[in-house]
Amino acid sequence: MSKKSTKKKWSQEVTENSDALDLEEGIFKSKDPAKIAHSLKRSAEASDRRKSSPFRSAMSMLTFYINRAGVGLSEKQKHVLEEAKVELRKDFGRQPR
Repeated sequence: MSKKSTKKKWSQEVTENSDALDLEEGIFKSKDPAKIAHSLKRSAEASDRRKSSPFRSAMSMLTFYINRAGVGLSEKQKHVLEEAKVELRKDFGRQPR
């Protein structure tokens, strides 16, 4: 086994050990966009380590996962995660873009 295959990518490390949010294990693998959004909202609101608003922290983590850690995601799961953004906006009372 090569050294490269055993080393975690930095994006995986950030997702698993976020300093700002305590994420529910495996939340990004859920097939339910509302569940993902609710979990991120709970984590962001409960965190006392985040540096921005709960909405921005939650949305940033979701976007980060989609853009970096989720490179190998199926199209179906990418769609679920994009729908989670819509749900997150609803949860925080924000208008969709």
